[in-house]
Amino acid sequence: MTFDIEKIRQDFPILERVLRPGVKLVYLDSTATAQKPMSVITAMNDFYRFSNGNIHRGVHFLAEESTLLYERARETITKFINAPTHRQLIYTRNTTESINLVAYSWARANLKSGDLVILTEMEHHSNLVPWHILAAERGIQLEFIPVTDSGLLDMDKYAELLKLDPKLVSFTHMSNVLGTINPAAEIISMAHAHGAITVLDGAQSVPHFKVDVQALDVDFMGFSAHKMVGPTGIGILYGKTSLLEAMPPFLGGGDMIKEVKLRSFRPNDLPYKFEAGTPAIAEAIGFGAAVEYLSAIGMDAIAAHEQEITVYALERLEEIPGLRLFGPSADKKGGVAAFTLNGIHPHDVAQILDSVGVAVRAGHHCAQPLHEKFNIMATSRASFYLYTSTQDVDTLVKGLYKVIDYFK
Repeated sequence: MTFDIEKIRQDFPILERVLRPGVKLVYLDSTATAQKPMSVITAMNDFYRFSNGNIHRGVHFLAEESTLLYERARETITKFINAPTHRQLIYTRNTTESINLVAYSWARANLKSGDLVILTEMEHHSNLVPWHILAAERGIQLEFIPVTDSGLLDMDKYAELLKLDPKLVSFTHMSNVLGTINPAAEIISMAHAHGAITVLDGAQSVPHFKVDVQALDVDFMGFSAHKMVGPTGIGILYGKTSLLEAMPPFLGGGDMIKEVKLRSFRPNDLPYKFEAGTPAIAEAIGFGAAVEYLSAIGMDAIAAHEQEITVYALERLEEIPGLRLFGPSADKKGGVAAFTLNGIHPHDVAQILDSVGVAVRAGHHCAQPLHEKFNIMATSRASFYLYTSTQDVDTLVKGLYKVIDYFK
């Protein structure tokens, strides 16, 4: 299939929005959340209009149809990441909840005081705070793979840390600030050679390029629908069957039980053992529709388009006087450009860009330690996706010159 950027943009109705007279939306904040194609919106709308019923519990037509749609979406997502079976995919609210599920269930059942968990200096807070909580509660030890000045992980230091025999290595596949795509297969293989379990934060990778959990041999991976043209409020935890079966339930209540007595209970089979209560049914169906949309275009085509846009964007941004880019070169990163403008606060940059319709993110992007590493409080961040055009980048650059002129 030929990648037709104009045709793809037509699938996203929000991209036609005029924010104020003469100012059309230029959306460059897809790392925070992606926009939604009409097919996803329609799938969720149709569910509520025609099929709404609770799942797994009723024998009437709507209940059975809702269950079928909900589980069909899980099967679609299973194939998308090449998981061996749908039983290994747990619906969660987002990547954050997926990582927390591992921390509260697997880690609390398997880690004790003094055990080592290895993280990296580029982690999102979602892959830091759960382990900080566990360290305070259990006395586990945390060590961090350093980030080099060029925005890459120091793999020599990682090899040294592995000699300390960690029990767990948890890391991001792609940095939401630097855009760095980490060598996940190598990191996982090295961890396994030292007997460690691995957790992969796939929030920024699964939406943008092909991720195969069997090829990676990862033990756990979390990702979110809303970053991959799907709805908010739903994500996935993938886990190896043997690990998930041995883990205690995360939440207690309806649908995660097989049998309940006054003084005991038996948990349900996978994946329902970790899905307590009425789930986000419409969102799951929207998630499945999002994966179908991305699959129809092709993840290799999406990745190639983003690479072209990233190369173009970095070249244009480097023209701007006083602008400092963070992260590696375009061939080692995804569609993210975090930057500062000399003497101008990132929030001011974002606010003036908004006046010309350009939506970027400003702040620490839930990665305060990484910003401290580079001795800065905040950055402005433009991020790209399958619907980003070179014209969007040109509008960004034009807006940045307006920022500079304003502060002169």
